[in-house]
Amino acid sequence: MTNQTRTMVIVWLAVCCALVFIMVLLGGAVRLTGSGLSMVDWKPIMGVFPPLSEIAWTRVFEQYQQFPEFKIVNAQISLEKFKFIYLMEYTHRMLGRLIGLVFFLPFIYFVIAKKLSVALMPKLEPKLWLLLTMGVIQGGVGWYMVKSGLVDNPRVSPYRLVLHLLIAVLIYAYMLRVLAGLLPIRRTNPPRAQKFGIAVVGVILLMIASGGFVAGTHAGLIYNTFPTMGGEWIPTEMGALTPMWLNLFENPVAIQFTHRAMAMLVLSLVVIYALMLMGGNQKVHSVLIGIGLLIAVVFQVGLGVVTLVSGVPPVLGVAHQAGALILLTIAVISVSLPALVNDDTGA
Repeated sequence: MTNQTRTMVIVWLAVCCALVFIMVLLGGAVRLTGSGLSMVDWKPIMGVFPPLSEIAWTRVFEQYQQFPEFKIVNAQISLEKFKFIYLMEYTHRMLGRLIGLVFFLPFIYFVIAKKLSVALMPKLEPKLWLLLTMGVIQGGVGWYMVKSGLVDNPRVSPYRLVLHLLIAVLIYAYMLRVLAGLLPIRRTNPPRAQKFGIAVVGVILLMIASGGFVAGTHAGLIYNTFPTMGGEWIPTEMGALTPMWLNLFENPVAIQFTHRAMAMLVLSLVVIYALMLMGGNQKVHSVLIGIGLLIAVVFQVGLGVVTLVSGVPPVLGVAHQAGALILLTIAVISVSLPALVNDDTGA
């Protein structure tokens, strides 16, 4: 029965991971198409159904016209174009509700049926409760982010955007860690490689946060040249704001420079880690993970350059975000597989 339950939990978490992966990409698409402020209210229950008639569409369009984004940015938008951005944001919110149901209902069943035993994984149930709590918090943070763009300045706060993105990515990474810990494959990483791999995961997460600030400040739309930025290796506008630390979060030039520098750091660290996994007498799956990391990081850095010099078209922007998640996925799995000996390291 334990093996059957293990399979059920693995499949359930895999489906949830896939949905969260799609959710993050859809969030990126919403951002890149300027759709995030099209729904000006939050109705967790009553907001399940979209406008179903022209009268209903006219009503929500008139609501949108009362807010700064219409008055300052989209004063010329037609009803048909409004429908597109509204449905983008609507789909994003509905997918969030779907993820909540797909996670919550099976979880409650497993809890009531007492199937989340220690035999599956130590502290499995508390880890799942933590994921549920993070999901609830994420829903509130999403509306907290949108509210920042419904005031005088029709622009979502980059800080709230990055917070929303990071919570989503942390939910994905932690859920993936729990899932990997249930797999029958055993980790053979030497202690040094294991510690290095955990550090690599941390740097990839920082890289994704950096990408959030690039998106939030539109830093990808300036200096669309590579490897230099407008002919300079270090742009003169790097320190335009005071105090100096503020440039890292609000100066688009410094934000783009930091993102480029972090890309080179991630590339270097991942290559070193991949070679660690592929060296010595490692198992076949460790070698395959190493090869996967090399392919993913080279592809991601190359795609980032193409996206930048192309002026960040939405399709490439979303593809670049997908590349970051794929790289994170492989790295998280590499350090989260069960060890050859009992390895209960907590959360």
